[in-house]
Amino acid sequence: MNKCIRTLITALISQINGGKAMTPGLSSGLSAFNARQFMQMRHACFAFLGVAIFTLSHGARAEEKPMMKAVVAHEYGAPDLLKFEEVPRPEPKDDEALVRVIASGVNPADPLTLSGKYAKEFGTHLPLIPGYEIAGVVEKTGANITKLKVGDAVYGYPTFGGGWADYVTVKEWEVAAKPKSLNLVEAAAVPMGALTAWQSLVDVAKLQPGQTILIHGGSGGVGSFAIQIAKARGARVIATASTANQDLLKQLGADVAVDYTKTRFEDVAKDVDAVLDPVGKETLARSYGAVKKGGIVMCLVALPDRAELQKRGIHGAAISVHPDAADLTEIARLIDAGKIKPTVTQVLPLSEAIAAQQQAATHHTRGKVVLRIGDEPKG
Repeated sequence: MNKCIRTLITALISQINGGKAMTPGLSSGLSAFNARQFMQMRHACFAFLGVAIFTLSHGARAEEKPMMKAVVAHEYGAPDLLKFEEVPRPEPKDDEALVRVIASGVNPADPLTLSGKYAKEFGTHLPLIPGYEIAGVVEKTGANITKLKVGDAVYGYPTFGGGWADYVTVKEWEVAAKPKSLNLVEAAAVPMGALTAWQSLVDVAKLQPGQTILIHGGSGGVGSFAIQIAKARGARVIATASTANQDLLKQLGADVAVDYTKTRFEDVAKDVDAVLDPVGKETLARSYGAVKKGGIVMCLVALPDRAELQKRGIHGAAISVHPDAADLTEIARLIDAGKIKPTVTQVLPLSEAIAAQQQAATHHTRGKVVLRIGDEPKG
């Protein structure tokens, strides 16, 4: 109980009980009252005590932060260290908006963040709420927000995560209006994978109509968007995947689908203009020879070998994605035009985040796994 309430109760009860704990001056004053006056004072004290307790306790409740459900990591390590618990709801700063999260995507890169291996580079801190792609509804805006308003349906990539919760705060440049043709669960499968593919192909490779690109892991979260973005830009696409995902490669628009379990990709892909590799290691090492002079190898998980690049007269880039509202707006335009479509293979409740994360960590997920956190807004 509040210290002020305890003090007040002690003083008033002392008075009501005949002044046993009172000072001599107060005791002599009270003895001058007759019985009726004493009872009146006693009732008044109880009334005052009731009002005081109500006022103080009501004020204490008003100061309490609203709570929300979230998936939280209190230490770095494996996905099974994640906890599903109640935490204080964030309050947006002047340059932020509060978004009620309806769904959040699950990414193969999330376990790397959870491991803490690159905490300094990523800027992560404990406790950590994962969730780097979200779709939801703006609940509240800070004083300096000009492009978002309450009620807007948005999707995006919060730089430092927080999406695996009922609410998350975002900057204006991290989100954009969600594609009109997608519901919020579908939209949550888009931001990080599509931004990675877009920034690789458009910003880094500057892929042009008529050029050829080799896309490894074409059925995955990044590869599935890369195929579609490359086709939208008029490029020829060679994509790799396992036997079970050959049909998906064709559905996504790949011109040539390579089953890497049966065929060496370098026997099919020759003199390509660009390679997008989310796998690394042997796949990256074998990719250099597939690129024509002046072409580029882009890797999501490693830095291309400088000696190999120089020897072959090709370029290389280690890809790191960043939030960009303008890119998200362009991606939404292509989605609404029917040029890009997310592949959602599984939708799980937030309480099953550990299982979702473990699945993503296998790097063999077809398309995307999405966590459903809230209900789609009606209308």
